[in-house]
Amino acid sequence: MIDVPLAVWDSLNGLAFGDAFGDRWFGILRREGVERLGARTLPAEALWRWSDDTAQAVVLVRELAEGDGIVDLDRLAAGFAGAYAEDTHRGYGASMHDVLRRIGAGEPWRGVVAGQFDGQGSWGNGAAMRVAPLGAWHADDLERVAEQAARQSAVSHHHPEAVAGAVAVAVGAALAAHSRGGPAPARRDFLHAVAEQLPVSDVRSGVRIAARMPDRTSVRHAAEVLGSGYRMSGPDTVPYALWCAAGHLDDLHEGLWFTVAGLGDIDTTCAIAGGVIAARTGVAGLPQAWHAAREPLPPIVSG
Repeated sequence: MIDVPLAVWDSLNGLAFGDAFGDRWFGILRREGVERLGARTLPAEALWRWSDDTAQAVVLVRELAEGDGIVDLDRLAAGFAGAYAEDTHRGYGASMHDVLRRIGAGEPWRGVVAGQFDGQGSWGNGAAMRVAPLGAWHADDLERVAEQAARQSAVSHHHPEAVAGAVAVAVGAALAAHSRGGPAPARRDFLHAVAEQLPVSDVRSGVRIAARMPDRTSVRHAAEVLGSGYRMSGPDTVPYALWCAAGHLDDLHEGLWFTVAGLGDIDTTCAIAGGVIAARTGVAGLPQAWHAAREPLPPIVSG
């Protein structure tokens, strides 16, 4: 067992709850449409399985613990490939199936990742979906947060927009963790603080737009303006997920229900929001039924 700081453990668990919660809704929405969301009722299931978001976040936390907060890229890439090989049915995207199979087969990860999408690299949301616990780990040093968040992106997503998305989520989690025990930042202030740490990018523009939205903005309107992951890219996932998180920094339960209402890539938006919010709140406030239903994390980290 590896010990990790409490805020990191909380963030990882919040990410896993968001991931598993969001994933439940894909089947419900296909069968019954959006009306079920209004009633806020979930089917009784023996197990809420989490997806690749959590599988990769667990590997990242283990790497942070083994490296004392510093990411070793070769070891991280091998860890992602190993987790994939153990269970390929975790909802990995098509490009990640290819990347992780090839790395697992022994191809150097740098060449595999650099060859994606004609050398541009993936601008998907995979580097952002797993990174919140890293932000909680380095919560007192935003420069280190940005550096390490960008660094861990390289083993799967080196497109600048994917990197910016990962940095944004990590900074959001760091700000949330740093505020533990004190008042929550206002949504606008929180999002401006995130944007200040980002390079010029569509992700930064989206976070700035989110910061200017009035508090009365509906979740559906925010999803239409910002994007809620339908394209599964960093720019159309991260600003929305952070906007949801920033408005619910004291209430993980409400934050997850709010986030899922935007539809889109709901396991990933909820994983991001859950990882950020829980870095401040922990997960004790979630219903006991959720704790009983959610798939346990692998016994490689402890809080």
